[in-house]
Amino acid sequence: MRSHFSKTATGCALALVCLVHVASAQTAQPGAQDSAIPISNVVANPTYISIPLEITVNRPATEVWKRVGKYCDVGEWMRIPCTITSGKDGEFGAVRSVGGEVLVAKTELSYTYTQPVRVGRPYNLYHGTLEARPVTAATSKLIYTLMFDNSMLADDAAREKDKAQRAAQFTLALENMKILAEGGTLRPAPPRGGGAQPGAVPNR
Repeated sequence: MRSHFSKTATGCALALVCLVHVASAQTAQPGAQDSAIPISNVVANPTYISIPLEITVNRPATEVWKRVGKYCDVGEWMRIPCTITSGKDGEFGAVRSVGGEVLVAKTELSYTYTQPVRVGRPYNLYHGTLEARPVTAATSKLIYTLMFDNSMLADDAAREKDKAQRAAQFTLALENMKILAEGGTLRPAPPRGGGAQPGAVPNR
């Protein structure tokens, strides 16, 4: 009986030593956990650029903002679906479905938004600001300014092409806003994918 007990105890002790050895071997291999670390969003050498655009509107700034300045009005003048997915339209922290954009700043006649960091994608710090600025008692300007990092594009030619495409896209958006603010009606939107549309929003 004593011999059987002794053999059992020895076997348990040996098994315990083996488990401890295996556990220590696993923790001693950092490479096994490194593969689970997500790709960094940090850009080592960013090159921030801005694209300032503006258009004159024959309406007072307050009227213009009332017509096109709500956070989800983007859906009308960019011809794309827009819903508020978090928070309330026009309040700090509101999130709209367009690009998952978050409202981060506002004044009486302006707002600024940004896009969130996304897993596995370099963060370009994209920000956009839309403002209705008074010029006279009866006229105003709509100003749309984009700011982002374009360093992750392949070369200078790619950066210039991207800048030109964005400028064209948002110039059309401003033209649509002017039409709406002055009491006009937008023409029917072209079919999706059938031509240039301000609503095509590639990482805006």
